[in-house]
Amino acid sequence: MSRAGMWGLAALVAAFALSGCASKGRLAPVDDHSMGGARGSARVLPGAENAGKPGYYTVKPGDTLIRIGMDNGQSWRDIIRWNKLDNPNLIETGQVLRVAPPAPEVVVVRPATSPITASAATPAASAPAAPAALPPPSAAEEAISFQWPARGNLISGFDESKNKGLDIGGKAGDPVSAAADGRVVYAGAGLRGYGNLIILKHNNTYLTAYAHNQTLLVKEDQTIKRGQKIAEMGNSDADQVKLHFEIRRQGKPVDPAKYLQGN
Repeated sequence: MSRAGMWGLAALVAAFALSGCASKGRLAPVDDHSMGGARGSARVLPGAENAGKPGYYTVKPGDTLIRIGMDNGQSWRDIIRWNKLDNPNLIETGQVLRVAPPAPEVVVVRPATSPITASAATPAASAPAAPAALPPPSAAEEAISFQWPARGNLISGFDESKNKGLDIGGKAGDPVSAAADGRVVYAGAGLRGYGNLIILKHNNTYLTAYAHNQTLLVKEDQTIKRGQKIAEMGNSDADQVKLHFEIRRQGKPVDPAKYLQGN
């Protein structure tokens, strides 16, 4: 190789070395999720100003709107509507959601005392509709009558920490019936651990849940009568054919055996 060629090769090697040093020292871009794009400031999540207030819920890791609705005694569709969620699949840990219906709007009207004051009167003011905590159940709501949702042997009883309902055995295809009159607020397989699930809302106090079904026979928003067949028993997301049945009082699981009457 000529002397000129050797000098050219050396220059090329030096250029590659300098390029490598520069790339090693470059920081990767940082996603800025802060409000207004200000570097270093914490991002404020939707509804954060309502954290801890009655009628609101702070989203935890692993939550879904279906789970939040069931745990708060509400329809997941109502939660979407109350919070004006554009995409119900995008909720964030730490986000605060309204989980109780808005209080009725209160309008305050100041009466006019004369034509002069009437023309200059302050316009009627309306108080903002804030969500209210769930009221205590009425006597009529507490008096609701539940029947057994399926015929079969009791496999597992209620345990507040381990089993939030009753597990009733049976054969695939056995009928699953509504425990009381109500409205379907969920029918699908979107809640992990429950398989094909139906949730009925009976009033402002009680929900019932019917899990692990083989077939669902009702749709959301459908009105259901006590004893109506709503599903067929199965083993979806379960280790055997069974019906997992829950009663929720204002979102909290209670022992169904204390509420159920004969078919």
